[in-house]
Amino acid sequence: MSAPQLAAALFDFHSGQGLRQFAELAIALLLSSLIGLEREARQKSAGLRTHTLVGVGSALFMEVSVHGFNSLLGTDGVALDPSRVAAQVVSGIGFIGGGLIFVRKDAVRGLTTAATIWLTCAIGMACGGGLPLLALGATAVHFLVVRGFSKVSDLIASRPSYARIELRISYHAQQGLLGRILETCTGSGFRVTEVQVETGTDRAGDPAEVLLRLEGAAAAHPLVETLSELAGVRGVALGRHDDSTE
Repeated sequence: MSAPQLAAALFDFHSGQGLRQFAELAIALLLSSLIGLEREARQKSAGLRTHTLVGVGSALFMEVSVHGFNSLLGTDGVALDPSRVAAQVVSGIGFIGGGLIFVRKDAVRGLTTAATIWLTCAIGMACGGGLPLLALGATAVHFLVVRGFSKVSDLIASRPSYARIELRISYHAQQGLLGRILETCTGSGFRVTEVQVETGTDRAGDPAEVLLRLEGAAAAHPLVETLSELAGVRGVALGRHDDSTE
């Protein structure tokens, strides 16, 4: 085969390579670069270069898988299965993602970046597989999750957490006093989960003691002060309730 014939065979735009394949690689380059820039801006361990190379490389693997074996079609005993290369790309990207995850002082770091590498690989494969619109949608989802969901997480973290407390209250048994105690607790933003009357008699003025288990987001000390000021209450002891001790 002469040099011109060899060049014509290598650069034949009708043998599965052409402007469409270059366009798909360009889209993979653009989308993976956008994701990489976002990671770079957050100073993550895998940034612009890593994500761009993963996206373009995945797209190229898919191009080779879909178009690289056309010359073998029609050969006896040869069956073309483009999905096999795609499956190997998915397995191989796990090594890069695993290298980004590390543990420091019992805290796992790098999970989001590893997941982003995984997603970038999928976006590149979608571009190389002729699904650019799906790749664009997945890129939009990436920015929605990493930017929008982080604000939701911060909002949830800023909300006061529910505390579980115990109140041991000693009081003079009076008609309706326990009801007023429970009403004061619920009116202060707590939910009564358990009531245990431990000592006392039914006669008015006799000493009685009750254990209340409460949960709520309000502060406990103002409730203790309010209960202590109720007529007939002798004392209020505050404690934390731990479910693991039950």
